[in-house]
Amino acid sequence: MSKHKHLTLDERYQIQRSLGEGLSFRAIASLIGKDCTTISKEIRAHILFEAKGAPYRPFNDCLNRRRCSHFGDLCSPCSRKRKTKCSFCGKGCRNCPDYRKEDCLLLRNPPYVCNGCPNRNECTLEKHLYDAKSAQQEYEQVRSESRSGFNLTEQERVQMDQVISPLLRNGHSLHHILLHHPGRILCCEKTLYTYADHGLFEARNIDMPRKVRFRPRKKKSVPFKVDKTCRIGRTYDDFRTFREAHPALPVVQLDTVEGIKGGAVLLTIHFVLQKFQLAFFRTRNDAASVTQIFQELSDRLGPQRYRQLFPLLLADNGSEFSDPRALEFAQNGTRRSRLFYCNPASPNEKGSCEVNHEFIRRIIPKGRDIGLFSEEGIRVMMDHINSYSRPELGDKSPYEMFAFYFGRQTLDRLQVQKIPPNEIVLTPKLLEPYRLPR
Repeated sequence: MSKHKHLTLDERYQIQRSLGEGLSFRAIASLIGKDCTTISKEIRAHILFEAKGAPYRPFNDCLNRRRCSHFGDLCSPCSRKRKTKCSFCGKGCRNCPDYRKEDCLLLRNPPYVCNGCPNRNECTLEKHLYDAKSAQQEYEQVRSESRSGFNLTEQERVQMDQVISPLLRNGHSLHHILLHHPGRILCCEKTLYTYADHGLFEARNIDMPRKVRFRPRKKKSVPFKVDKTCRIGRTYDDFRTFREAHPALPVVQLDTVEGIKGGAVLLTIHFVLQKFQLAFFRTRNDAASVTQIFQELSDRLGPQRYRQLFPLLLADNGSEFSDPRALEFAQNGTRRSRLFYCNPASPNEKGSCEVNHEFIRRIIPKGRDIGLFSEEGIRVMMDHINSYSRPELGDKSPYEMFAFYFGRQTLDRLQVQKIPPNEIVLTPKLLEPYRLPR
């Protein structure tokens, strides 16, 4: 048996070929010199899901497709010149009120994929496939993430910060703090200096008089490593499943707009249906500042209106969204929202928010320090953006659409104002009066 613990690309191609030939896990394991449980774990960890039909048969995974009675009435209007049975089209099957997903019973047992299935060319259900190249890319990405960043959760950072920052501001050194708090700080002195250099504490290097005298070394910044357990049950696949069960709930997308690295940032909250976006100024890009903003929104709107506006949240994988329970539950422990995460490096999964950022970039170009402007200037900027008419909204503005759905009283509580059409400015000169003195 091979002594190498990690599978190579050639071994993954051997697994893919063997699955296509219908070999068992034990037979594949003997070919590449691995244990059969290694093959099982590898396949189940890297399954690709494809909504793909069969030759001359479109994708349709509805349980009722064989007794479907719909004829061109699911899509309005039907794109086909000659209306046919909707089960033969497959485009609108998931919009059908009679839709029930059918799962293949064969996929519950080994080999868990459709690579060697003899009925694959006739099946119209969702395909589960193992692809060697995709599996290698996922493996390399996980390996890279595991060797980079700080292995520190948000909760551990906050507990450490509560001990260190007050003492640093009182003139203590990190060496002195570590010496007298060995049970509460479970890392070495050098690691503490690294954390302080990257801004993980409320206190800064300026609070350490001897530290600021030395010229900083030039080195690549180390990103904060997110505790990935927070995403269990909150993946994008979980989001799609939840949306299928609750299609009427509106989606709110969350993201962060950066100016310069390490500088002030904006938290953007985008209401997809109305194309309405809020932006909040933050001096630091951390989870605590995001939690504080949502708590202020809850206090301003009230519990009932807050749950109406933010029932379903979709965020990216940034560390600023790594405390989901603080966003999902109120301080009294009652649930007020549900938070899900996009797949890594998949901005298209919250594309509506990304597209709306183009308006912000017209006013604050990429690479310009957001900290140059006041919070009032950011609010005025979003008023101008939300008052701008959009053709996809029937030439209405996001402000008007939001007022139609939630009322102008809600806009007043959010401190949002409408700008007359002829007074809207979407260029950098809009923020010149709000530039902070240096």
